[in-house]
Amino acid sequence: MYDLKEEIKSRLGVEEVVGQYVELKRAGRSLKGRSPWGVDKTPSFMVSPEKGIWHDFSANKGGDIFTFVMEVEGISFKEALEKLAARAGVDISKYRGGDQAIAQKKTRAKEALALAAKYYQACLIRNPKVCEYVFYKRNLNRQTVSKFKIGYAPAGGKATLNVLTKRGFTVEELEAAGLLSRYHNDIFRDRMTVPFIDTLGNVIGFTARTISGEEPKYLNTPETILFNKSRFIFGLYQAKEAIRREGYVVIVEGNMDVISSHQAGVSTAVATSGTAMTDQHLKALSKLTSDIRLAYDGDEAGVRATERAIMMAGDLGIDLTVISDYHGAKDPDELIQKDPKLWQEAVNRSVPAVDWLLQKYEEDLNLSTPTGKRKYSDVALKLLGYVKDEVERASYETKIAKKLGVSVETLREKGDRLAKKLSETPKKYLKKPKTIAVNQKLEKLENSLLALKIYGGITKTDIPLEIPEDDTRLAELELVFNSEHQLESPEGYEVEAKALLISYQKELDKERITELKSKLSELDEESEEYLEVLGEINRLQKK
Repeated sequence: MYDLKEEIKSRLGVEEVVGQYVELKRAGRSLKGRSPWGVDKTPSFMVSPEKGIWHDFSANKGGDIFTFVMEVEGISFKEALEKLAARAGVDISKYRGGDQAIAQKKTRAKEALALAAKYYQACLIRNPKVCEYVFYKRNLNRQTVSKFKIGYAPAGGKATLNVLTKRGFTVEELEAAGLLSRYHNDIFRDRMTVPFIDTLGNVIGFTARTISGEEPKYLNTPETILFNKSRFIFGLYQAKEAIRREGYVVIVEGNMDVISSHQAGVSTAVATSGTAMTDQHLKALSKLTSDIRLAYDGDEAGVRATERAIMMAGDLGIDLTVISDYHGAKDPDELIQKDPKLWQEAVNRSVPAVDWLLQKYEEDLNLSTPTGKRKYSDVALKLLGYVKDEVERASYETKIAKKLGVSVETLREKGDRLAKKLSETPKKYLKKPKTIAVNQKLEKLENSLLALKIYGGITKTDIPLEIPEDDTRLAELELVFNSEHQLESPEGYEVEAKALLISYQKELDKERITELKSKLSELDEESEEYLEVLGEINRLQKK
């Protein structure tokens, strides 16, 4: 794998890769540009062609061409490796020591699906009746049809099978690609087809809508060696550039909602393709933006889906909002058919997900009765448990208490009792706590301290951080030093290091207090360990 990475790096310069996403200008021996994550007001994105690395000072990210593509595309290392290898013209199979049979099987499946997509597109053009359905009944224009590679699977039970076997594919290969049933018939027949396209642009499956009223209305590719519905996000390939540009993503319920949204100018729309949202979906999207807008129905299923999304988003630093003003339409697609501008306006008027859910709870419960107030406070307090920011949570507590006609103190007392009851639940019934999000401030301070320690000639100030051995990491820290620390004497660097160390220790203390508070909630208040942890928290807070 190391040789493969080095071969790709030898063929692709960092400025060439980054330059596809960021406009770079020469700044001495380095190149400078604006952050692709839109968090800087002035150019703070640096690239060193000589070192083969990049660093975004506003977002506190950095690395080589692989980490850049992973971050900017929101994809895994494996996907970034494949994408850059293809661009560099490097044959990955020569470097893999794994199962060549599986790799070959995946390659053949991709080739079969790509050919099937082209075949379905050709079938659409040749069928006037289907064209009438796609272009007039569904109101899709030619640009949209081309963008999403929309096609038509013929009604014959073996049309796709016959075409692809004539091109050299075996029945087993077509089954592995998800194109045939176990009886060796075409899975998709007499349906409008839309390919599932992964983040690298490969067709990995299809969703197909009936045009003759046959059930089910939609038919999707089953799980295959290429397609996994718990990870796949429909429309992300077409939407990722717009998401980076606009700074937000819209999650709709149906694939046709995505297609209609893009045609209506909301090119940031995606869908989870016929499955409930998973934390894998959210993590992938959070790499592109922290502003996620949910376009769910206001029915019971939509409320539950929003609740699950809030639970998953709690530790990812995601701002969840809900789009709900459909002007009487049942979904985005129907609203767009009515007036595309209304959909864009609805997207711009999204409301915080917690506010939306609280309103739904209020509509379903009678707050003029004690029972209604009790149930409302139960669900509201449960919801607030996922609101991590103290100020935001306090604001909601005030709003909820006012709605119930009680004091904030009374509401918090009930919340404490519920939290204690939860902490008393046997640990085998409790979910494993999620990983705490990376503290970017702490990470930035570490970068600065390491840069000074390695390149600033620091000898008097003890910086308790180990020097990394990775060449890419060292080169990145050199870029940090050259860009952020431009003093004339070693004495100046010593002063700077001491000031940074004070801030660094304070940030470490904050992290430790957060960990201790989490631990405290799991301990018995009368235990000796509880008092020890409480004492350590008090000591750290008084420093």
